[in-house]
Amino acid sequence: MSLSELVTPLKRQTLSADVYEQLKELLMTGRMMPGEQISLRGTATALGVSVMPVREAVHRLAAEQALELTPNRALRVPRMTVSQFREITAIRINLEGLATERAAALLDDAGVARIAELNTQFADEMGRAAPDGAKLIALNKALHFAVYEGARMPTLMKMIEALWLRIGPILNYDLRSGSRRVGDGVAAAHHARLVEALKQHDGAAAREALRGDIEAAADFIVSAGVLVTADADGGRG
Repeated sequence: MSLSELVTPLKRQTLSADVYEQLKELLMTGRMMPGEQISLRGTATALGVSVMPVREAVHRLAAEQALELTPNRALRVPRMTVSQFREITAIRINLEGLATERAAALLDDAGVARIAELNTQFADEMGRAAPDGAKLIALNKALHFAVYEGARMPTLMKMIEALWLRIGPILNYDLRSGSRRVGDGVAAAHHARLVEALKQHDGAAAREALRGDIEAAADFIVSAGVLVTADADGGRG
């Protein structure tokens, strides 16, 4: 799918913040792949803006390590080494676990019901003969962030968002159509345990269900051989 089909043309012309938010969402929901190059002019055309706000937005994303500048001065979604991935996974388990445990204590019935509905949609899509990988990734992100928002810790949320900017494109490999984990419904089972723990306001159980979800996805991604080694990537990372 081309970038012009993924983004929404912008009406205001001030705009680096708007460009940033759209590209950020594409990265966090795994709609852009590791190694994918970003054309300033192509992105500007897709969004209906000049090149300048796009340049400002992508340089901001590069400063956040969500994009990188290649030796030939092209911008691309970074590839990730196994060690980088394992480090981010360990940090995610701790930060997202903290948010989940706190959310279990604070979420009201309406908040839990919203999360349960997202998981129903996720499980239904996963159960289709040919699941839509992009929809699965978007629903997965929506479910996780609905939980984390329940913690009511905005500083922690910003830290989690920064991690998902890095990890989002890698989730392509976990939830894309044809993945063994999609066929087996592994993530949906972890989500179901998470929802049940939230209903019981059991913070420890909710945190453990989240840990299981993150670790199972991470183990699959590492075993799939889609990450790079430091040697193969010129020693980066």
